[in-house]
Amino acid sequence: MNETEATESWFSRGKAEADKGIPYHERVTGITIVVFSVLMVFYFAAHQTWSTGFFTATFGTLEMIMLYGSLIFMIVTAGLEGVLGQRLLSRLFDTFGGIIFVTVAIAWLLVVFPFEFAYFADVLPDFLRFLVQWISNDIARVLMVLGIIVMGFAAVYAPIAYGFVRKKPSKREE
Repeated sequence: MNETEATESWFSRGKAEADKGIPYHERVTGITIVVFSVLMVFYFAAHQTWSTGFFTATFGTLEMIMLYGSLIFMIVTAGLEGVLGQRLLSRLFDTFGGIIFVTVAIAWLLVVFPFEFAYFADVLPDFLRFLVQWISNDIARVLMVLGIIVMGFAAVYAPIAYGFVRKKPSKREE
């Protein structure tokens, strides 16, 4: 390791890695996440607006912030990376709080559980209800626990991976 590499900050190593470009399949994945998350915002807003019974009386302002905030987080990070090609900004947002927020939000929603999944399909047209009608409260809880586990690992992994990004030597340094 030369002196330049030793004094180089983790931020500059991360920026160099992010500047390499984003592969096509990762951009498509990011765009897909944005579209799915926007649809989920509209789906939940429809439940809330039409008072379907999906949200229970325990769905208050904090729960609203947790649910919609998590979706907005996904839209922002996936949008930065997939739509705008800004991997560094996306990773900074992930590493410094975004993933932790989503993990805490899912955990809070699991504890409070302000949902009644018997009504989850009610905002869909009849011919599409089969897509989500199978989701019960118990299945939703299992999916939320899996989400907490995955996001918990991501909350630990993201800063470690970001901190250990190594810049490949340029042709001048070789």
